[in-house]
Amino acid sequence: MTSRALAGLLLLAYPFQPSIRADDWPGWRGPDRTGVSAEKGLLSTWPKEGPKLLWSVTGLGGGYASPAVAGGRIFVMGSKDGDEYVRALSVTNGKPLWAVKIGKVGKNTGPNYPGPRATPSVRGGRLWTLGSDGDLVCLQTQDGKLVWRKHLERDFKGVRDTWAYCESPLIDGGLLICTPGGPDATMLALAKDTGKPVWKTAKEDANTAGYASPIVAHAGKRKLYVQFIVSGVIGVDAHTGKLLFSYRRNVGSVSAVTPIYHVGHIFATAGGLDRAGGDALLKLVETDDGALAKEVYLHRDLMTFHGGVVRLGEYLYGTGKGGLICLAFRTGKVKWRHRSIGQGSLLAAEGRLYLRGTGGQMALVEASPEGYREKGRFRQPKRTRYATFAHPVVANGRLYLRDDDLLFCYDVAEKKPRP
Repeated sequence: MTSRALAGLLLLAYPFQPSIRADDWPGWRGPDRTGVSAEKGLLSTWPKEGPKLLWSVTGLGGGYASPAVAGGRIFVMGSKDGDEYVRALSVTNGKPLWAVKIGKVGKNTGPNYPGPRATPSVRGGRLWTLGSDGDLVCLQTQDGKLVWRKHLERDFKGVRDTWAYCESPLIDGGLLICTPGGPDATMLALAKDTGKPVWKTAKEDANTAGYASPIVAHAGKRKLYVQFIVSGVIGVDAHTGKLLFSYRRNVGSVSAVTPIYHVGHIFATAGGLDRAGGDALLKLVETDDGALAKEVYLHRDLMTFHGGVVRLGEYLYGTGKGGLICLAFRTGKVKWRHRSIGQGSLLAAEGRLYLRGTGGQMALVEASPEGYREKGRFRQPKRTRYATFAHPVVANGRLYLRDDDLLFCYDVAEKKPRP
């Protein structure tokens, strides 16, 4: 059976993801990787002291991984004594339920920031995640029992970049999509239940894995996976892994931001310490033998470093040069910018932005193209000595903030009066 036929069978066999509650956060940037929550009934403003802190725990270990929340449990990665672990905690009080060592802390040539970055992807009683050294695992969510294991370098000749592997694997139907890098398997599809290879994307040059995570996109009727590697944005055929396009004009020193797909277009931004990069909108065009990506615009106003971008309606929001910035999706025009909390990460829920600064501060901001309207701000009660790169998570009326070894849980649900 050809790889295309096998991929097609897997996609047909799993046409929809297992049921996910709207108020769960089962993976990187939520259920659909947009960074936008469907949850309702959240506080529209925060009191001066911030929302109520329900509990906090230590013991997660080092690293910058954001948590996933699903089925009454929190799943998060951390490192200790040179090893990396996946941990499951109770949402009730943060009590540890199990911990499984998956591999060593990845070697990197950067001066700092060791430890895992990946958010586990949780579906149907299993989770999939990637250690910074390239350990790709599937575990049972109930007890952490190993289902299968691969290594991106040893098994697929992967090539990591400066700060090792950071990607959160994508689960799409029966496939797991990841990015080993290198000429043999720049991108890779595995059968999610067995780890068996389905297809590989062979890119001969400029193929080093970056720090972003892949998404699903469409060019007409053709399904693609889009990823941001070190050399730029690439798109591959979802059934075969064939490389369809490569776009390089917005490359920064760090390619860490997950692209955004909307109505046949891809928005991708990159920044970095050397001020290289840019904000690009690409139009996906289906062709007889694949797809093309045509540049609509390339500006250098946002240039998000690591904190992600969210789209609400026809506007984009992200932190970049000068703080929080609002852009028009279709034109890239800056609607406004505000210092806010400075550089950080964010998510959106009920038309509001949850901003997490790298220094541990939090702000709630109305998502409006008309201007910056802050609805509350607070600082977490305890800090580590490192920058806080983990993204905030909202699930089941709670806000989760990971800061290296620490995890905080806040109540952000609106309390409605009894009838």
